[in-house]
Amino acid sequence: MKKLLLATALTAVASSSAFAASHGNTVKIGVLLGFTGPIESLTPQIAGGAEIAINEVSNSGKLLGGAMVEAVRADSTCVDSAAATAAAERLITAEGVAAIMGADCSGVTGAVLANVAVPNGVVMISPSATSPALTTAEDNGLFFRTAPSDARQGEVMADILMERGITSVAVTYTTNDYGKGLADSFVASYAAAGGTVTLSASHEDGKADYAAEVGALASAGGDALVVAGYVDQGGAGIIQAALDAGAFETFVLPDGMISDALTDKFGKDIDGSFGQLAGTDSPGAAKYAEMVGDAFDPTSPYASEAYDAAALLLLAMQAAGSSMSADFKDKVEMVANAPGEPIYPGELGKALEILAAGGDIDYVGATDVELIGPGENAGSYREIEVKDGVITTVKYR
Repeated sequence: MKKLLLATALTAVASSSAFAASHGNTVKIGVLLGFTGPIESLTPQIAGGAEIAINEVSNSGKLLGGAMVEAVRADSTCVDSAAATAAAERLITAEGVAAIMGADCSGVTGAVLANVAVPNGVVMISPSATSPALTTAEDNGLFFRTAPSDARQGEVMADILMERGITSVAVTYTTNDYGKGLADSFVASYAAAGGTVTLSASHEDGKADYAAEVGALASAGGDALVVAGYVDQGGAGIIQAALDAGAFETFVLPDGMISDALTDKFGKDIDGSFGQLAGTDSPGAAKYAEMVGDAFDPTSPYASEAYDAAALLLLAMQAAGSSMSADFKDKVEMVANAPGEPIYPGELGKALEILAAGGDIDYVGATDVELIGPGENAGSYREIEVKDGVITTVKYR
């Protein structure tokens, strides 16, 4: 199975020449993530994952005849589409990036794709945009993602609940593409499995008080509360209000809620809560963890997907012999999937050599990604539970 590696820290300026041929050339990769906003506690790790891959490629000296790679960061905010669009425009017009690793949250990713990437013909690979709506977005073959769609996450979450014998839940979700898409997917899957959703209601991020929202959810009832929100914003506020009111004791946590910031805030108060995020226990994941060392938590949400996203961009460039999106966009799936030599984290230099010699690679990467359909990742999930105030792994599925 082919996996997506997304290049890390250094990227190169897209030149008018289709071939970067000397050590003096630099390829720039935009790293467009929510450095501020509702997932800012997750973003340093996601950026770090991408930049490990970028540095690995740059240090190898084997990209396009010796081009260096430079990462250029920009803030998507996760939720402000106008700000994300402006940031992406700056990356392309002022910084001259050859491609974008990002964006992160689904709404801003869709906005950047439609308003910036497609008009400028620039490839994007998102490590974390999971909305099912992105599957059918008009992208001219420019958009890929290493995170699986929430159409799949909703099914997995429903399966976990039914396996735990929880057949009645209330659902709250953040009012954007991510929250609504995940909630819709989950509600449909849970109902099909025989579960009952007592109430599915949205919440706004940035409020000081969520007592009214929690009151409605508590009145509807349920054995647990599904919180499809953001750990640094309304999702945490919902949990705090629920604990204050004694409304729910068990919280079901999708990917946007899983972070050390959650347990730092609530500790043992949310013991027994559980959820899922993209993840795998593949050999590539272990090799990636070795590379990260103690720089940050290698299991942090979407950090390994970011490594794969950045790596995939750079490997596609090598396969095309060009850093121009028009040339390498059709090579992304080729380097990500079989046939070819399996490639794991730490082996990007080897992959570049194979591609330069005209060979094939099957990029396994850190997350065991296989691209299916329109640039989609098939996806595996890590089931977690909070025990003694710590996020622990239950199993992979």
